[in-house]
Amino acid sequence: MELAHWLARATHATEDWAGTFGPYQPHPALQVDDDRFASVFEEFTGRLKDNYPFFHPRYAGQMLKPPHPAAVVGYLTAMLINPNNHALDGGPATAAMEREAVRQLATMFGYDTHLGHLTTSGTIANLEALFVARELHPDQGIAYSTEAHYTHGRMCRVLGVDGHPVPTDHLGRMDVGALEELLGTGRVGTVVLTAGTTGLGAVDPVHEALVLRERFGVRVHVDAAYGGFFTLLAGADGPEGLPAAPWRAVAQADSIVVDPHKHGLQPYGCGAVLFRDPAVGRFYLHDSPYTYFTSDELHLGEISLECSRAGAAAAALWLTFQLLPPTRDGLGQVLAAGRRAALRWAELIERSDDLELYQAPQLDIVSYFPKTAHGALSEIDAVSNRILLEGMNDSEDPVFLSTLRVGADRFAALHPKVTRDADGARILRSVLMKPESETYVEHLHRRLERLARARPVADAVRP
Repeated sequence: MELAHWLARATHATEDWAGTFGPYQPHPALQVDDDRFASVFEEFTGRLKDNYPFFHPRYAGQMLKPPHPAAVVGYLTAMLINPNNHALDGGPATAAMEREAVRQLATMFGYDTHLGHLTTSGTIANLEALFVARELHPDQGIAYSTEAHYTHGRMCRVLGVDGHPVPTDHLGRMDVGALEELLGTGRVGTVVLTAGTTGLGAVDPVHEALVLRERFGVRVHVDAAYGGFFTLLAGADGPEGLPAAPWRAVAQADSIVVDPHKHGLQPYGCGAVLFRDPAVGRFYLHDSPYTYFTSDELHLGEISLECSRAGAAAAALWLTFQLLPPTRDGLGQVLAAGRRAALRWAELIERSDDLELYQAPQLDIVSYFPKTAHGALSEIDAVSNRILLEGMNDSEDPVFLSTLRVGADRFAALHPKVTRDADGARILRSVLMKPESETYVEHLHRRLERLARARPVADAVRP
């Protein structure tokens, strides 16, 4: 689709709709001279060039990519009207779109019943899930893995409840044995499981933790902000298929968070929180006599901690889902491409004389490090940092990566031959969430090998 064409159509459609209400005189205080605007706009677009090329597959750093053109058109079209999805009075059309899109998300995860809504971020979505958890278990703490997003520890402090970090196994997944021991103390009322950690994309064993829920009577929340859409590949045929057990178990979780602004092709910010039991809506009850007056139907603001929210976010998601629905044959094909790219790069790294795979990708995040003369953590750290900086500052053939610091114990568990001369090391990390990565990954690999080789003789790889 041609973005410029549909943006022009968006402007015309909005103008036609606005014209049905009759003419009016715009206030002169809002008028801006075209020449003045042109000057400021030139400076504006110039400043925007101080960005990394998130759209290009040579950017394989953080969890960033541009939204789908359909999401852009949907967002900007609705933004011209500027609805507020807090109440039906502020955005009846986009409120309906939000309900429909959220229902599609609930169906994707296998919920038969649900209460949910969009949020401005995964952080706020997780806050809402933990808020409900606190209301249901007011005198008990919340457990989450040491690899979980820092949101959970921080939100425990915000909510005034005790947070309990649980150790992980060597692949970054929650240690179920350690969790069982913690639950035996009776101090925990809610367990947060992560379906796709932001560091390495690790998927906690949700199916095993649910057995403990039945034994200890705890609540289970799944933070699938990053990895949630990968449920579309659970049990799929082909190399991109994922183990079905943890993803099928998500349908039994008490609450789920997912971020459409990650793998859902949406602009920031668009998170979502879903509850399996609609009765938890009672914890949101509040009175706003000047807001909820046009309908007896439940307003989105009555089941949300947030108040004003952009209806444009719901419009963008709804329009995208009409074209690329959250099904295996729809959006699943986009995720499958990134997953195949990650697996392909892992294969190339395993055959490399210059790079070593840190661990096999569980989703679409590839982790690796340079082979060095002595295999020492200090060397690995230094060379990883050099590759990062040289790659992103190369004006002719740049490559944009990220690093992840790994502790010495964790590193040695996967690579026992490493020389532990430091308490940890930075490794290289690449997020292949753009489907275009599938056809670009071989170039990325060759570029990284050249960067790894371009180092002083003293730092060369031993024969």
